[in-house]
Amino acid sequence: MVSPTTSAPTAAPAVTSLEPEALRDWLQEHQDLVVIDVRSAAEFESMHIRGSYNVPLPLLSEHTEEFAARLGSRVVLVCQSGARAEQARQRLGGAGIGTAYVLTGGVPGFAAAGGEVVRGKRRWDLERQVRLAAGSLVVLGLAGGRFVSPKIRLLAGAIGTGLTFSAATNTCAMGQALSAMPWNKAAKEPTRESAILQLPVAADRTGQDEAQAA
Repeated sequence: MVSPTTSAPTAAPAVTSLEPEALRDWLQEHQDLVVIDVRSAAEFESMHIRGSYNVPLPLLSEHTEEFAARLGSRVVLVCQSGARAEQARQRLGGAGIGTAYVLTGGVPGFAAAGGEVVRGKRRWDLERQVRLAAGSLVVLGLAGGRFVSPKIRLLAGAIGTGLTFSAATNTCAMGQALSAMPWNKAAKEPTRESAILQLPVAADRTGQDEAQAA
């Protein structure tokens, strides 16, 4: 795990968790890195790290090779807690970017560490919505099984099985379903073209590094 120092990021570690204090210092020092926020556009609008780029995980997963070709080696992936960022790291790792950092504690952890964030309309983050939906369905299944039909208790079992599978595979079908709901849509949803074109070109950053070294 990277300690919260002000030293520049290197391309040596293959899998590295990054403390929010370290990212805060790197950004303050204008280090050459790209921060990718893989949460939904609505979550990004609610609060995001200043200077970060929004590439929702489903979009990145669908076009991983294209995003990997656009990115350089110094990439920091962020989400709400780190789970989706880790999924993105695995995707990008399979496309040749094995040096991406995953921000510990996500955007809330960065804000708590004194990092500069941009705040907008407050919304429940997707992971909180998943907990509410799963808990509500379990309660509904148990209550329905007692007062309506014992078969309804199968709903609680199905939710438990789904959560177990989600943890084992580090995926979340319920989260993907909720992300498509109208209240989780932003005014302007990223597309493949807009998300890719917003990113700085890796070759340009390489040229800047060489110019600075000279």
